[in-house]
Amino acid sequence: MEKNSILEKAQKWLTTPFDSTTQKEIQALVDQQSEELTDRFYKDLEFGTGGIRGIMGAGTNRINKYTLGKATQGLSNYLQKSFPGKELKAVIAYDCRHNSKEFAQIVANIFSANSIKVFLFDDLRPTPELSFAVRHLGCDVGIVLTASHNPPEYNGYKVYWNDGGQIVPPEDSEIIEEVSKVDFSQINFTENESLIEKIGKKVDNEFIKASVENGTFTVSNRGNLKIVFTPLHGTSVMGIPQALKKAGFSDVNIVKEQKKPDGNFPTVTSPNPEEPEALKMAIDLAEKIDADIVIGTDPDSDRLGVAVRDLEHRLVLLNGNQTMSVMTDFLLKQWYESGKLNGNQFIGSTIVSTDLVTQIAKSYNVETKVGLTGFKWIAKMIRDFDQMEFIGGGEESFGYMVGDFIRDKDAVTATVLACEIAANAKNNNSTFYKELVNLYLKHGFYKEHLVSFVKKGANGAQEIQQMMADMRNQPISEIDGSKVTWLYDYQTSVCQNLTTGEKTDIDLPKSNVLIYHTQDGTRVAARPSGTEPKIKFYFSVNLQLDAIEDLMPTERLLEQKIERIIKEMKLA
Repeated sequence: MEKNSILEKAQKWLTTPFDSTTQKEIQALVDQQSEELTDRFYKDLEFGTGGIRGIMGAGTNRINKYTLGKATQGLSNYLQKSFPGKELKAVIAYDCRHNSKEFAQIVANIFSANSIKVFLFDDLRPTPELSFAVRHLGCDVGIVLTASHNPPEYNGYKVYWNDGGQIVPPEDSEIIEEVSKVDFSQINFTENESLIEKIGKKVDNEFIKASVENGTFTVSNRGNLKIVFTPLHGTSVMGIPQALKKAGFSDVNIVKEQKKPDGNFPTVTSPNPEEPEALKMAIDLAEKIDADIVIGTDPDSDRLGVAVRDLEHRLVLLNGNQTMSVMTDFLLKQWYESGKLNGNQFIGSTIVSTDLVTQIAKSYNVETKVGLTGFKWIAKMIRDFDQMEFIGGGEESFGYMVGDFIRDKDAVTATVLACEIAANAKNNNSTFYKELVNLYLKHGFYKEHLVSFVKKGANGAQEIQQMMADMRNQPISEIDGSKVTWLYDYQTSVCQNLTTGEKTDIDLPKSNVLIYHTQDGTRVAARPSGTEPKIKFYFSVNLQLDAIEDLMPTERLLEQKIERIIKEMKLA
Protein backbone atom coordinates (compact mmCIF):
# COMPACT_ATOMS: atom_id res chain seq x y z
CA MET A 1 0.00 0.00 0.00
CA GLU A 2 1.35 3.46 -0.95
CA LYS A 3 2.34 6.00 1.71
CA ASN A 4 -0.47 8.36 0.74
CA SER A 5 -3.04 5.58 1.16
CA ILE A 6 -1.56 4.66 4.54
CA LEU A 7 -1.73 8.29 5.68
CA GLU A 8 -5.29 8.66 4.44
CA LYS A 9 -6.32 5.52 6.32
CA ALA A 10 -4.54 6.70 9.49
CA GLN A 11 -6.12 10.16 9.39
CA LYS A 12 -9.57 8.63 9.74
CA TRP A 13 -8.45 7.55 13.22
CA LEU A 14 -7.86 11.22 14.13
CA THR A 15 -11.60 11.96 14.19
CA THR A 16 -14.72 10.59 15.89
CA PRO A 17 -15.72 7.88 16.72
CA PHE A 18 -12.16 7.27 17.96
CA ASP A 19 -11.43 8.47 21.50
CA SER A 20 -8.81 11.08 22.41
CA THR A 21 -6.26 8.52 23.63
CA THR A 22 -6.38 6.70 20.29
CA GLN A 23 -6.19 9.95 18.34
CA LYS A 24 -3.11 11.10 20.30
CA GLU A 25 -1.34 7.78 19.67
CA ILE A 26 -1.91 8.00 15.91
CA GLN A 27 -1.15 11.74 15.71
CA ALA A 28 2.25 11.15 17.33
CA LEU A 29 3.13 8.57 14.67
CA VAL A 30 1.96 10.89 11.89
CA ASP A 31 4.01 13.78 13.30
CA GLN A 32 7.11 11.58 13.57
CA GLN A 33 6.53 10.22 10.04
CA SER A 34 7.15 6.89 11.71
CA GLU A 35 7.63 3.72 9.66
CA GLU A 36 5.46 2.02 12.27
CA LEU A 37 2.44 3.84 10.83
CA THR A 38 2.71 1.65 7.72
CA ASP A 39 2.71 -1.56 9.76
CA ARG A 40 -0.32 -0.38 11.72
CA PHE A 41 -2.42 0.39 8.65
CA TYR A 42 -1.17 -1.60 5.63
CA LYS A 43 -3.84 -4.23 6.31
CA ASP A 44 -6.76 -5.08 8.58
CA LEU A 45 -6.42 -7.85 11.14
CA GLU A 46 -7.96 -11.04 9.76
CA PHE A 47 -9.28 -14.26 11.20
CA GLY A 48 -6.58 -16.97 11.00
CA THR A 49 -6.43 -20.52 12.37
CA GLY A 50 -6.95 -19.07 15.86
CA GLY A 51 -9.24 -16.06 15.29
CA ILE A 52 -7.77 -12.55 15.49
CA ARG A 53 -4.30 -12.15 16.94
CA GLY A 54 -1.93 -9.21 16.80
CA ILE A 55 0.17 -6.59 18.55
CA MET A 56 -1.78 -4.23 20.80
CA GLY A 57 -2.05 -0.56 19.87
CA ALA A 58 -4.09 1.84 17.74
CA GLY A 59 -4.61 1.05 14.04
CA THR A 60 -6.42 -1.39 11.77
CA ASN A 61 -3.56 -3.93 12.01
CA ARG A 62 -3.54 -3.85 15.80
CA ILE A 63 -5.58 -5.26 18.68
CA ASN A 64 -7.55 -2.45 20.32
CA LYS A 65 -11.07 -1.65 21.50
CA TYR A 66 -12.12 -0.69 17.97
CA THR A 67 -10.82 -3.72 16.04
CA LEU A 68 -12.25 -5.98 18.76
CA GLY A 69 -15.39 -3.87 18.79
CA LYS A 70 -15.84 -4.19 15.04
CA ALA A 71 -15.42 -7.96 15.29
CA THR A 72 -17.92 -8.20 18.14
CA GLN A 73 -20.48 -5.90 16.49
CA GLY A 74 -20.24 -7.91 13.26
CA LEU A 75 -20.58 -11.16 15.21
CA SER A 76 -23.62 -9.78 17.05
CA ASN A 77 -25.22 -8.85 13.72
CA TYR A 78 -24.48 -12.33 12.37
CA LEU A 79 -26.01 -14.06 15.41
CA GLN A 80 -29.18 -12.00 15.15
CA LYS A 81 -29.50 -12.80 11.44
CA SER A 82 -28.78 -16.49 11.97
CA PHE A 83 -31.11 -17.04 14.93
CA PRO A 84 -33.98 -14.53 14.55
CA GLY A 85 -36.22 -14.35 17.62
CA LYS A 86 -33.90 -16.52 19.75
CA GLU A 87 -32.71 -15.42 23.18
CA LEU A 88 -28.99 -15.25 22.35
CA LYS A 89 -26.28 -16.11 24.88
CA ALA A 90 -22.51 -15.60 24.91
CA VAL A 91 -19.76 -16.61 27.36
CA ILE A 92 -16.48 -14.70 27.66
CA ALA A 93 -13.16 -15.67 29.23
CA TYR A 94 -9.74 -14.03 29.29
CA ASP A 95 -6.12 -14.82 30.11
CA CYS A 96 -3.29 -13.10 32.01
CA ARG A 97 -2.18 -10.76 29.22
CA HIS A 98 -2.08 -6.99 29.41
CA ASN A 99 -5.54 -5.52 28.74
CA SER A 100 -7.25 -8.94 28.52
CA LYS A 101 -9.61 -8.16 31.42
CA GLU A 102 -10.45 -4.72 30.00
CA PHE A 103 -10.94 -6.11 26.48
CA ALA A 104 -13.21 -8.87 27.86
CA GLN A 105 -15.40 -6.23 29.53
CA ILE A 106 -15.58 -4.19 26.29
CA VAL A 107 -16.65 -7.30 24.36
CA ALA A 108 -19.26 -8.08 27.05
CA ASN A 109 -20.58 -4.51 26.86
CA ILE A 110 -21.02 -4.70 23.07
CA PHE A 111 -22.84 -8.05 23.21
CA SER A 112 -25.16 -6.74 25.94
CA ALA A 113 -25.75 -3.53 23.96
CA ASN A 114 -26.98 -5.79 21.16
CA SER A 115 -29.45 -7.59 23.50
CA ILE A 116 -27.26 -10.68 23.91
CA LYS A 117 -27.09 -12.29 27.36
CA VAL A 118 -23.45 -12.50 28.55
CA PHE A 119 -21.77 -14.86 31.01
CA LEU A 120 -18.45 -13.21 31.93
CA PHE A 121 -15.85 -15.10 33.98
CA ASP A 122 -14.98 -13.22 37.17
CA ASP A 123 -11.24 -13.79 36.73
CA LEU A 124 -8.79 -15.26 34.24
CA ARG A 125 -9.50 -18.85 33.15
CA PRO A 126 -7.93 -21.56 30.95
CA THR A 127 -9.10 -21.47 27.34
CA PRO A 128 -10.39 -25.09 27.47
CA GLU A 129 -12.76 -24.05 30.26
CA LEU A 130 -14.26 -21.49 27.87
CA SER A 131 -14.85 -24.25 25.31
CA PHE A 132 -16.47 -26.36 28.03
CA ALA A 133 -18.62 -23.46 29.27
CA VAL A 134 -20.14 -22.80 25.83
CA ARG A 135 -22.07 -26.08 25.87
CA HIS A 136 -22.39 -26.31 29.65
CA LEU A 137 -24.24 -22.97 29.71
CA GLY A 138 -26.07 -23.53 26.42
CA CYS A 139 -24.48 -20.54 24.69
CA ASP A 140 -24.58 -19.63 21.02
CA VAL A 141 -21.04 -18.28 20.99
CA GLY A 142 -17.95 -18.06 23.17
CA ILE A 143 -15.05 -15.60 23.17
CA VAL A 144 -11.67 -15.84 24.85
CA LEU A 145 -9.24 -12.93 24.96
CA THR A 146 -5.78 -14.47 24.55
CA ALA A 147 -2.72 -14.55 22.34
CA SER A 148 -1.70 -18.04 23.47
CA HIS A 149 2.12 -18.30 23.55
CA ASN A 150 2.91 -15.11 21.58
CA PRO A 151 5.22 -12.42 23.07
CA PRO A 152 3.85 -9.98 25.72
CA GLU A 153 2.94 -7.23 23.23
CA TYR A 154 0.31 -9.47 21.60
CA ASN A 155 -3.31 -10.15 22.41
CA GLY A 156 -6.10 -11.88 20.56
CA TYR A 157 -9.73 -12.87 20.23
CA LYS A 158 -10.83 -16.46 19.62
CA VAL A 159 -14.41 -17.17 18.56
CA TYR A 160 -16.14 -20.42 19.55
CA TRP A 161 -19.40 -21.67 18.10
CA ASN A 162 -22.33 -23.36 19.89
CA ASP A 163 -20.64 -26.80 19.73
CA GLY A 164 -17.71 -25.51 21.78
CA GLY A 165 -15.30 -25.59 18.82
CA GLN A 166 -13.67 -22.61 17.13
CA ILE A 167 -15.50 -21.27 14.10
CA VAL A 168 -15.12 -23.18 10.83
CA PRO A 169 -16.79 -23.00 7.40
CA PRO A 170 -19.38 -21.84 6.63
CA GLU A 171 -19.73 -19.73 9.78
CA ASP A 172 -16.20 -18.27 9.67
CA SER A 173 -16.46 -16.65 6.22
CA GLU A 174 -20.03 -15.52 6.88
CA ILE A 175 -18.96 -13.86 10.15
CA ILE A 176 -16.00 -12.21 8.44
CA GLU A 177 -18.39 -10.87 5.79
CA GLU A 178 -20.60 -9.33 8.48
CA VAL A 179 -17.59 -7.88 10.31
CA SER A 180 -16.32 -6.27 7.09
CA LYS A 181 -19.66 -4.46 6.67
CA VAL A 182 -19.34 -2.74 10.06
CA ASP A 183 -18.04 0.81 10.16
CA PHE A 184 -16.25 1.79 13.36
CA SER A 185 -18.99 4.39 13.95
CA GLN A 186 -21.59 1.60 14.12
CA ILE A 187 -20.09 -0.18 17.14
CA ASN A 188 -22.49 -0.03 20.07
CA PHE A 189 -20.31 0.23 23.19
CA THR A 190 -23.19 1.13 25.56
CA GLU A 191 -23.52 -1.78 27.98
CA ASN A 192 -26.78 -3.22 29.33
CA GLU A 193 -25.73 -4.25 32.85
CA SER A 194 -28.83 -6.38 33.35
CA LEU A 195 -27.64 -8.75 30.61
CA ILE A 196 -24.11 -9.33 32.02
CA GLU A 197 -23.74 -12.09 34.62
CA LYS A 198 -20.45 -12.93 36.34
CA ILE A 199 -19.61 -16.64 36.59
CA GLY A 200 -16.90 -18.57 38.42
CA LYS A 201 -16.70 -21.43 40.92
CA LYS A 202 -19.78 -23.38 39.79
CA VAL A 203 -18.47 -23.70 36.24
CA ASP A 204 -14.93 -24.35 37.56
CA ASN A 205 -16.14 -27.31 39.62
CA GLU A 206 -17.98 -28.90 36.70
CA PHE A 207 -15.02 -28.36 34.38
CA ILE A 208 -12.51 -29.90 36.83
CA LYS A 209 -14.85 -32.82 37.48
CA ALA A 210 -15.17 -33.54 33.73
CA SER A 211 -11.40 -33.17 33.21
CA VAL A 212 -10.63 -35.75 35.88
CA GLU A 213 -13.33 -38.15 34.63
CA ASN A 214 -11.91 -38.02 31.10
CA GLY A 215 -8.22 -38.00 32.03
CA THR A 216 -8.11 -40.85 34.57
CA PHE A 217 -8.82 -44.57 34.39
CA THR A 218 -8.05 -47.30 36.95
CA VAL A 219 -4.45 -46.46 37.82
CA SER A 220 -3.46 -46.85 41.48
CA ASN A 221 -0.73 -45.22 43.61
CA ARG A 222 -1.03 -41.82 41.95
CA GLY A 223 0.50 -40.26 45.03
CA ASN A 224 3.79 -42.03 44.27
CA LEU A 225 4.36 -39.97 41.12
CA LYS A 226 6.57 -36.92 41.73
CA ILE A 227 5.40 -34.08 39.46
CA VAL A 228 6.88 -30.65 38.71
CA PHE A 229 4.42 -28.20 37.17
CA THR A 230 4.83 -24.68 35.81
CA PRO A 231 2.02 -22.49 34.44
CA LEU A 232 4.68 -20.12 32.93
CA HIS A 233 2.86 -17.16 34.53
CA GLY A 234 -0.39 -18.17 32.80
CA THR A 235 -3.95 -19.24 33.48
CA SER A 236 -3.42 -22.98 34.02
CA VAL A 237 -2.73 -22.27 37.68
CA MET A 238 -6.53 -21.77 37.87
CA GLY A 239 -7.20 -25.37 36.80
CA ILE A 240 -4.32 -27.85 36.71
CA PRO A 241 -3.35 -27.98 40.43
CA GLN A 242 -7.02 -28.46 41.33
CA ALA A 243 -7.50 -31.19 38.71
CA LEU A 244 -4.36 -33.08 39.79
CA LYS A 245 -5.40 -32.91 43.45
CA LYS A 246 -8.91 -34.15 42.68
CA ALA A 247 -7.43 -37.02 40.64
CA GLY A 248 -5.25 -38.09 43.57
CA PHE A 249 -1.84 -36.79 42.48
CA SER A 250 -0.59 -35.44 45.81
CA ASP A 251 3.14 -34.90 45.09
CA VAL A 252 2.81 -31.82 42.85
CA ASN A 253 5.60 -29.24 43.00
CA ILE A 254 4.83 -25.89 41.37
CA VAL A 255 7.66 -23.63 40.21
CA LYS A 256 7.13 -20.74 42.65
CA GLU A 257 8.82 -18.10 40.47
CA GLN A 258 6.38 -18.85 37.62
CA LYS A 259 3.22 -19.50 39.62
CA LYS A 260 1.78 -15.96 39.64
CA PRO A 261 -0.04 -14.89 36.45
CA ASP A 262 1.90 -12.07 34.78
CA GLY A 263 1.48 -10.73 31.25
CA ASN A 264 5.16 -9.73 31.13
CA PHE A 265 6.24 -13.39 31.50
CA PRO A 266 9.32 -12.11 33.40
CA THR A 267 11.25 -15.37 33.80
CA VAL A 268 11.14 -16.56 30.17
CA THR A 269 12.06 -15.20 26.74
CA SER A 270 8.91 -16.82 25.32
CA PRO A 271 6.09 -18.46 27.33
CA ASN A 272 5.97 -21.35 24.88
CA PRO A 273 6.31 -24.91 26.24
CA GLU A 274 7.65 -25.97 22.82
CA GLU A 275 10.85 -24.09 23.69
CA PRO A 276 13.25 -25.95 26.02
CA GLU A 277 14.35 -22.63 27.54
CA ALA A 278 10.81 -21.98 28.79
CA LEU A 279 10.90 -25.13 30.93
CA LYS A 280 14.44 -24.65 32.27
CA MET A 281 13.37 -23.59 35.77
CA ALA A 282 10.93 -26.49 35.97
CA ILE A 283 13.57 -28.99 34.83
CA ASP A 284 16.10 -27.56 37.29
CA LEU A 285 13.58 -28.08 40.10
CA ALA A 286 12.82 -31.59 38.87
CA GLU A 287 16.51 -32.49 38.93
CA LYS A 288 16.81 -31.09 42.45
CA ILE A 289 13.95 -33.21 43.82
CA ASP A 290 14.35 -36.17 41.40
CA ALA A 291 10.87 -35.75 39.87
CA ASP A 292 9.41 -38.28 37.44
CA ILE A 293 7.71 -35.83 35.09
CA VAL A 294 7.68 -32.11 34.27
CA ILE A 295 4.62 -30.35 32.82
CA GLY A 296 4.63 -26.78 31.49
CA THR A 297 1.71 -24.99 29.87
CA ASP A 298 1.32 -21.90 27.72
CA PRO A 299 -0.42 -18.72 28.98
CA ASP A 300 -3.98 -19.73 28.03
CA SER A 301 -3.50 -23.39 29.04
CA ASP A 302 -4.29 -25.16 25.82
CA ARG A 303 -0.75 -26.44 25.01
CA LEU A 304 1.49 -28.50 27.23
CA GLY A 305 5.14 -29.44 27.19
CA VAL A 306 6.12 -32.73 28.82
CA ALA A 307 9.62 -33.62 30.02
CA VAL A 308 10.31 -37.17 31.23
CA ARG A 309 13.32 -39.29 32.13
CA ASP A 310 14.97 -41.14 29.26
CA LEU A 311 16.69 -44.55 29.39
CA GLU A 312 19.71 -42.91 31.10
CA HIS A 313 17.44 -41.20 33.69
CA ARG A 314 18.05 -37.79 32.09
CA LEU A 315 15.14 -35.38 31.72
CA VAL A 316 14.24 -34.80 28.06
CA LEU A 317 11.55 -32.55 26.61
CA LEU A 318 9.29 -34.57 24.33
CA ASN A 319 7.94 -32.97 21.18
CA GLY A 320 4.22 -32.75 20.50
CA ASN A 321 4.27 -35.73 18.15
CA GLN A 322 5.87 -37.95 20.78
CA THR A 323 3.47 -36.90 23.52
CA MET A 324 0.38 -37.35 21.35
CA SER A 325 1.58 -40.80 20.24
CA VAL A 326 1.94 -42.08 23.81
CA MET A 327 -1.39 -40.51 24.84
CA THR A 328 -3.23 -41.97 21.85
CA ASP A 329 -1.86 -45.47 22.46
CA PHE A 330 -2.76 -45.32 26.16
CA LEU A 331 -6.32 -44.19 25.44
CA LEU A 332 -6.82 -46.86 22.78
CA LYS A 333 -5.47 -49.53 25.13
CA GLN A 334 -7.92 -48.44 27.85
CA TRP A 335 -10.83 -48.56 25.41
CA TYR A 336 -9.68 -51.96 24.09
CA GLU A 337 -9.27 -53.50 27.54
CA SER A 338 -12.70 -52.19 28.53
CA GLY A 339 -14.26 -53.87 25.48
CA LYS A 340 -15.49 -50.52 24.14
CA LEU A 341 -13.87 -50.67 20.67
CA ASN A 342 -16.42 -51.81 18.10
CA GLY A 343 -15.31 -50.11 14.87
CA ASN A 344 -17.38 -47.01 15.54
CA GLN A 345 -14.60 -44.89 17.08
CA PHE A 346 -11.98 -42.55 15.65
CA ILE A 347 -8.81 -40.64 16.49
CA GLY A 348 -8.17 -37.09 15.24
CA SER A 349 -4.90 -35.77 13.81
CA THR A 350 -3.64 -33.13 11.36
CA ILE A 351 -1.82 -33.10 8.03
CA VAL A 352 1.51 -31.97 9.56
CA SER A 353 1.44 -34.31 12.58
CA THR A 354 3.23 -37.65 12.85
CA ASP A 355 2.08 -40.68 10.88
CA LEU A 356 2.97 -42.78 13.94
CA VAL A 357 -0.45 -41.94 15.39
CA THR A 358 -2.15 -43.41 12.31
CA GLN A 359 -0.08 -46.59 12.65
CA ILE A 360 -0.97 -46.89 16.35
CA ALA A 361 -4.70 -46.47 15.67
CA LYS A 362 -4.52 -48.98 12.81
CA SER A 363 -3.08 -51.60 15.20
CA TYR A 364 -6.31 -51.32 17.23
CA ASN A 365 -8.45 -51.29 14.04
CA VAL A 366 -9.46 -47.70 14.78
CA GLU A 367 -9.76 -45.04 12.07
CA THR A 368 -7.66 -41.88 12.13
CA LYS A 369 -9.33 -38.84 10.61
CA VAL A 370 -6.80 -36.26 9.42
CA GLY A 371 -7.68 -32.58 9.06
CA LEU A 372 -5.99 -29.25 8.46
CA THR A 373 -3.71 -27.69 11.07
CA GLY A 374 -5.61 -26.29 14.04
CA PHE A 375 -7.89 -27.91 16.58
CA LYS A 376 -10.99 -26.32 15.10
CA TRP A 377 -10.76 -28.96 12.38
CA ILE A 378 -10.69 -31.78 14.94
CA ALA A 379 -13.73 -30.20 16.61
CA LYS A 380 -15.40 -30.12 13.18
CA MET A 381 -14.71 -33.86 12.77
CA ILE A 382 -16.68 -34.50 15.96
CA ARG A 383 -19.56 -32.43 14.60
CA ASP A 384 -19.43 -33.98 11.12
CA PHE A 385 -19.20 -37.57 12.40
CA ASP A 386 -21.49 -37.32 15.39
CA GLN A 387 -22.65 -40.91 14.85
CA MET A 388 -19.12 -42.04 15.80
CA GLU A 389 -17.29 -41.82 19.13
CA PHE A 390 -14.26 -39.56 19.38
CA ILE A 391 -11.55 -41.05 21.60
CA GLY A 392 -8.88 -38.35 21.46
CA GLY A 393 -6.76 -36.33 19.12
CA GLY A 394 -3.75 -34.08 18.86
CA GLU A 395 -1.37 -32.12 16.71
CA GLU A 396 2.37 -31.64 16.59
CA SER A 397 2.26 -28.19 18.17
CA PHE A 398 1.92 -29.53 21.73
CA GLY A 399 -1.87 -29.84 21.86
CA TYR A 400 -4.14 -32.73 22.82
CA MET A 401 -7.85 -33.27 23.44
CA VAL A 402 -9.29 -36.18 25.42
CA GLY A 403 -12.90 -37.05 24.57
CA ASP A 404 -15.42 -34.57 23.22
CA PHE A 405 -16.56 -32.75 26.38
CA ILE A 406 -14.21 -29.97 25.25
CA ARG A 407 -13.79 -29.09 21.59
CA ASP A 408 -10.31 -27.57 21.62
CA LYS A 409 -6.82 -28.53 22.74
CA ASP A 410 -6.88 -28.83 26.49
CA ALA A 411 -3.76 -28.72 28.67
CA VAL A 412 -5.78 -29.32 31.85
CA THR A 413 -7.15 -32.76 30.95
CA ALA A 414 -4.02 -33.62 28.95
CA THR A 415 -1.88 -32.91 32.04
CA VAL A 416 -4.02 -35.28 34.10
CA LEU A 417 -3.73 -37.90 31.34
CA ALA A 418 0.07 -37.48 31.05
CA CYS A 419 0.42 -38.02 34.80
CA GLU A 420 -1.95 -41.01 34.67
CA ILE A 421 0.25 -42.60 31.98
CA ALA A 422 3.43 -41.87 33.98
CA ALA A 423 1.91 -43.28 37.19
CA ASN A 424 0.73 -46.41 35.40
CA ALA A 425 4.18 -46.91 33.86
CA LYS A 426 5.87 -46.44 37.25
CA ASN A 427 3.56 -49.06 38.76
CA ASN A 428 4.75 -51.48 36.05
CA ASN A 429 8.50 -50.72 36.44
CA SER A 430 8.41 -48.70 33.22
CA THR A 431 8.44 -44.97 32.38
CA PHE A 432 6.59 -42.62 30.05
CA TYR A 433 9.70 -42.62 27.84
CA LYS A 434 9.93 -46.43 27.73
CA GLU A 435 6.31 -46.52 26.58
CA LEU A 436 7.34 -44.27 23.67
CA VAL A 437 10.30 -46.52 22.81
CA ASN A 438 7.97 -49.55 22.83
CA LEU A 439 5.85 -47.79 20.21
CA TYR A 440 8.94 -47.24 18.06
CA LEU A 441 9.84 -50.93 18.35
CA LYS A 442 6.34 -51.94 17.31
CA HIS A 443 5.56 -49.39 14.58
CA GLY A 444 8.88 -47.86 13.48
CA PHE A 445 11.01 -44.96 14.75
CA TYR A 446 9.42 -41.73 13.51
CA LYS A 447 11.47 -38.56 13.91
CA GLU A 448 10.01 -35.11 13.28
CA HIS A 449 11.54 -31.66 13.17
CA LEU A 450 10.23 -28.12 12.68
CA VAL A 451 12.05 -25.12 11.19
CA SER A 452 10.40 -21.67 11.40
CA PHE A 453 11.33 -18.33 9.85
CA VAL A 454 9.88 -15.07 11.20
CA LYS A 455 9.07 -12.57 8.43
CA LYS A 456 7.54 -9.42 9.88
CA GLY A 457 5.52 -6.67 8.20
CA ALA A 458 4.34 -6.17 4.61
CA ASN A 459 7.72 -7.16 3.12
CA GLY A 460 7.80 -10.30 5.25
CA ALA A 461 4.31 -11.31 4.12
CA GLN A 462 5.39 -10.91 0.47
CA GLU A 463 8.55 -12.95 1.09
CA ILE A 464 6.52 -15.81 2.61
CA GLN A 465 4.12 -15.68 -0.33
CA GLN A 466 7.04 -15.90 -2.77
CA MET A 467 8.60 -18.87 -0.95
CA MET A 468 5.32 -20.79 -1.19
CA ALA A 469 4.88 -19.84 -4.87
CA ASP A 470 8.39 -21.07 -5.71
CA MET A 471 7.80 -24.44 -4.04
CA ARG A 472 4.42 -24.74 -5.73
CA ASN A 473 5.50 -23.76 -9.26
CA GLN A 474 8.87 -25.52 -9.25
CA PRO A 475 8.20 -28.79 -7.36
CA ILE A 476 11.13 -30.59 -5.76
CA SER A 477 11.71 -33.90 -7.56
CA GLU A 478 14.06 -35.57 -5.08
CA ILE A 479 14.69 -35.29 -1.33
CA ASP A 480 17.89 -36.73 0.14
CA GLY A 481 18.25 -39.12 -2.78
CA SER A 482 14.68 -40.40 -2.58
CA LYS A 483 12.29 -39.64 -5.42
CA VAL A 484 9.28 -37.44 -4.60
CA THR A 485 6.22 -39.52 -5.43
CA TRP A 486 3.34 -37.31 -4.28
CA LEU A 487 2.75 -33.58 -3.93
CA TYR A 488 -0.27 -32.49 -1.89
CA ASP A 489 -1.30 -28.90 -2.60
CA TYR A 490 -4.05 -27.95 -0.17
CA GLN A 491 -4.51 -24.52 -1.75
CA THR A 492 -5.57 -26.00 -5.09
CA SER A 493 -7.05 -29.11 -3.37
CA VAL A 494 -5.04 -31.34 -5.72
CA CYS A 495 -2.88 -34.35 -4.90
CA GLN A 496 -0.52 -35.17 -7.77
CA ASN A 497 1.51 -38.30 -8.44
CA LEU A 498 4.76 -36.81 -9.75
CA THR A 499 5.71 -40.13 -11.37
CA THR A 500 2.55 -40.73 -13.42
CA GLY A 501 1.06 -37.23 -13.46
CA GLU A 502 -2.18 -38.63 -12.02
CA LYS A 503 -4.21 -36.07 -10.06
CA THR A 504 -6.85 -36.61 -7.36
CA ASP A 505 -8.94 -34.17 -5.36
CA ILE A 506 -8.23 -33.43 -1.69
CA ASP A 507 -11.48 -33.43 0.28
CA LEU A 508 -10.53 -30.74 2.79
CA PRO A 509 -11.07 -26.95 2.88
CA LYS A 510 -8.46 -24.97 0.97
CA SER A 511 -5.35 -24.00 2.91
CA ASN A 512 -1.94 -22.65 1.89
CA VAL A 513 -0.03 -25.85 2.64
CA LEU A 514 2.29 -28.00 0.48
CA ILE A 515 3.37 -31.52 1.45
CA TYR A 516 5.94 -33.64 -0.39
CA HIS A 517 6.03 -37.44 0.07
CA THR A 518 9.00 -39.55 -1.07
CA GLN A 519 9.53 -43.22 -1.86
CA ASP A 520 11.37 -43.89 1.41
CA GLY A 521 8.56 -42.49 3.60
CA THR A 522 10.06 -39.02 4.10
CA ARG A 523 7.59 -36.15 4.32
CA VAL A 524 8.29 -32.42 4.02
CA ALA A 525 5.54 -29.83 4.56
CA ALA A 526 5.53 -26.04 4.19
CA ARG A 527 2.89 -23.64 5.50
CA PRO A 528 2.65 -20.01 6.59
CA SER A 529 1.45 -19.68 10.19
CA GLY A 530 -2.14 -18.56 10.61
CA THR A 531 -1.42 -16.62 13.82
CA GLU A 532 2.15 -15.33 13.55
CA PRO A 533 4.36 -13.73 10.83
CA LYS A 534 6.10 -17.06 10.20
CA ILE A 535 6.60 -19.71 7.58
CA LYS A 536 7.02 -23.23 8.93
CA PHE A 537 8.71 -26.30 7.45
CA TYR A 538 7.88 -29.71 8.91
CA PHE A 539 10.13 -32.76 8.39
CA SER A 540 9.22 -36.37 9.12
CA VAL A 541 11.53 -39.34 8.55
CA ASN A 542 11.39 -42.92 9.81
CA LEU A 543 13.35 -46.15 10.09
CA GLN A 544 12.65 -49.60 11.48
CA LEU A 545 13.86 -50.10 15.07
CA ASP A 546 14.69 -53.73 15.80
CA ALA A 547 16.07 -53.55 19.34
CA ILE A 548 16.14 -51.06 22.21
CA GLU A 549 19.96 -51.09 22.02
CA ASP A 550 19.68 -49.55 18.54
CA LEU A 551 17.67 -46.55 19.76
CA MET A 552 20.46 -43.96 19.95
CA PRO A 553 22.27 -44.87 16.69
CA THR A 554 18.94 -45.03 14.82
CA GLU A 555 17.94 -41.63 16.19
CA ARG A 556 21.27 -40.19 15.07
CA LEU A 557 20.77 -41.57 11.56
CA LEU A 558 17.35 -39.90 11.42
CA GLU A 559 18.75 -36.62 12.74
CA GLN A 560 21.49 -36.66 10.11
CA LYS A 561 18.91 -37.29 7.42
CA ILE A 562 16.88 -34.27 8.54
CA GLU A 563 20.06 -32.15 8.65
CA ARG A 564 20.88 -33.15 5.07
CA ILE A 565 17.36 -32.28 3.88
CA ILE A 566 17.45 -28.86 5.56
CA LYS A 567 20.80 -28.11 3.95
CA GLU A 568 19.62 -29.42 0.58
CA MET A 569 16.57 -27.13 0.70
CA LYS A 570 18.80 -24.18 1.69
CA LEU A 571 16.90 -23.68 4.94
CA ALA A 572 19.96 -23.77 7.21
